[in-house]
Amino acid sequence: MNKNDKSRPMTRSREVDPKNIKEFAVKEPCELLTFLLEKLPSLSRNNVKRLLANNQVAVDGAPIRQFNFLLAKEDVVIVSKNRITSKKRENLPIIYEDEEFIVIDKPSGLLSVASDKVKGRTAYRMLMDYVQQKNRHNRIYVVHRLDEDTSGVMMVAKNVEIRDALQKNWASIVTSRGYYAIVEGAMEKKEDTLHHYLAENNLNLMYVTTNKKIGKECTTRYKTISANKDYSLLDIHISSGRKNQIRVQLGHIGHHVIGDDKYGEPADPLKRLGLHAYELSLIHPVNKTELKFVSPMPKEFKAMFFIKNQK
Repeated sequence: MNKNDKSRPMTRSREVDPKNIKEFAVKEPCELLTFLLEKLPSLSRNNVKRLLANNQVAVDGAPIRQFNFLLAKEDVVIVSKNRITSKKRENLPIIYEDEEFIVIDKPSGLLSVASDKVKGRTAYRMLMDYVQQKNRHNRIYVVHRLDEDTSGVMMVAKNVEIRDALQKNWASIVTSRGYYAIVEGAMEKKEDTLHHYLAENNLNLMYVTTNKKIGKECTTRYKTISANKDYSLLDIHISSGRKNQIRVQLGHIGHHVIGDDKYGEPADPLKRLGLHAYELSLIHPVNKTELKFVSPMPKEFKAMFFIKNQK
């Protein structure tokens, strides 16, 4: 090849080698270039821009070349010595969207937001990407969360005012919250209402207590949809929203949700938590219309009980 020929063979993108990366957690929203200049003080502005141009910077696993890309709190930024394999930034199934909020169908195994212990792909980051495709200044705000292994209906707000209105008036705005749960064993009662007080220990685990001074009141209503010799499929409605409420209350009466190794050691036939948030009904905080959002029962839930037509 002529040494004056400027054409060069294409460099093949490679997966990130953990030995060749630096990883930074974002504490406050800011632009990507500003963040990198702060974290990489030994590099010049042009050198940092070259990293971006060469696909050596990723946000939550996806390469970013845009220097003014808006980072969100809890994002994870990776800087690599090698080119990072391009990965399509995913969008979540959207059930409903208007000017005030978005309702999604969150899959099992996806964090709602990043935690101190677990970073990476989250519903929050994916939705932030989605709204910023339209305008990089757009933001979303967490209203409530689903556990990582719980699938189903989840809502985020598009502005702070709506988030605050929903959170402060959640009990009066939300008219119904429905879940499907698969639990071990046959229920002693086909339907019942569980009323307990829940407290949290120093390991961040919830437990049932009789001490009303430290416990928070919660109520869970269940009805058996189907059962076989090993498991029961329940239709559940909650009037409160305590942390891990359904899992703790059902475990307390001897019927652990399958796959729930956090609060017991039940069977795990589906290789996922047997809990799905199928309904969220509420009164719109602005126009006061009644809305009902529904996520179908997961196919694997139906298959365990040979159900064909359950929505």
